[in-house]
Amino acid sequence: MALVLHSNEYKNAFKALIVAEYTGAKVELVKDFQIGVSNKTPEFLKMNPTGKIPVLETPDGSLFESNAIARYVARLTPDCPLYGSSLIDYGRIEQWIDFSASEIDVHIAGWLYPRHGFRLYLPPAEKAAIANLKRGLGALNTYLASRTYLVGEGVTLADIIMVCNLGFGFKYILNKSFTLEFPHVERYFWTLINQPNFKKVWGDLEQAESVPPVASKKSKEAKKEAANPKEVDDEEEAPKPKAKNPLDLLPPSTMILDDWKRLYSNTKNNFREVAVKGFWDMFDPEGYSLWFCDYKYNDENNVSFVTMNKVGGFLQRMDLCRKYAFGKMLIIGSEPPFKVKGLWLFRGKEIPRFVLDECYDMELYEWTKVDINDEAQKERVSQMIEDAEPFEGETLLDAKCFK
Repeated sequence: MALVLHSNEYKNAFKALIVAEYTGAKVELVKDFQIGVSNKTPEFLKMNPTGKIPVLETPDGSLFESNAIARYVARLTPDCPLYGSSLIDYGRIEQWIDFSASEIDVHIAGWLYPRHGFRLYLPPAEKAAIANLKRGLGALNTYLASRTYLVGEGVTLADIIMVCNLGFGFKYILNKSFTLEFPHVERYFWTLINQPNFKKVWGDLEQAESVPPVASKKSKEAKKEAANPKEVDDEEEAPKPKAKNPLDLLPPSTMILDDWKRLYSNTKNNFREVAVKGFWDMFDPEGYSLWFCDYKYNDENNVSFVTMNKVGGFLQRMDLCRKYAFGKMLIIGSEPPFKVKGLWLFRGKEIPRFVLDECYDMELYEWTKVDINDEAQKERVSQMIEDAEPFEGETLLDAKCFK
């Protein structure tokens, strides 16, 4: 008999569902669960008088609080590897579960919920939440510098709970410019969230592009929660999903960007014949556009590693459009000043507006749309994809790919 999980689809329900993927336990999420309706019924309130989610219905009774539910599902399997292989492993797993709740999750909520109108917005409180979150992420970043997992050499319950709490933040408020400060946390998070058992539950998670604005109106529920802070915990309702990116509303394209990225990454031999030819076979001028970019201030590029770091920073800040773009950046010349030139493939017929607005590096480059009917321009595109050397008669110092 499957256990029944009463909740909508969000991070606190995902904890138990991911545990079940690892252990084989049968846990089913209730269909058509409606916040504000399903959790206010007499039947639900009998299982959890606070009306908060998630709630797990078991043959022996109900359970609430997401971490307790995740622990229960893990312990259904004898000798569950998610609890480590020794007493000290068990203690450290519990340690990181507590850390995740008290140093990460609570401060993400303290920053996000007031901006969505779930709590009263107070700038000093937000400042404190951000400072506390940075302290927690800083400690986690230091710990993960030489580790892939929180405890031992494989996924444990601590990782599942930590990644779900981080995932909530990455999805709704922790944009790339914020998380860049914590590179080991980024590596850890993206490594695990893309593991099959995580991805089956979370799907393809997209990182927040910006910090959401403060809600202009506060709901009565938010005021009530602000007046009763003891009732506020990590089991609150999830914010509404962010609005779709305008690029997702474009007509379907015959070019599947991920297929091209895989072809590029997996082609090791005969690159021109396989990858470059494959690109032109896939390219859809109705759904995508190609752009050359030239750095405006090449005369300043007098130190090679500084120039390469400059380009690397640009690519990091372009992460907000990874789902919609592919890019090649070339650093050219054997002696300074070095030239920086690039090629970019964007979804749509123009450079996306949100990229121009959010990535300040864009204004440092001259942008020219590629005319694919011009064979010379088309050949230049092929050479930039291929990292052809010499490029336009000069040595190629470095080539970086955004994919």
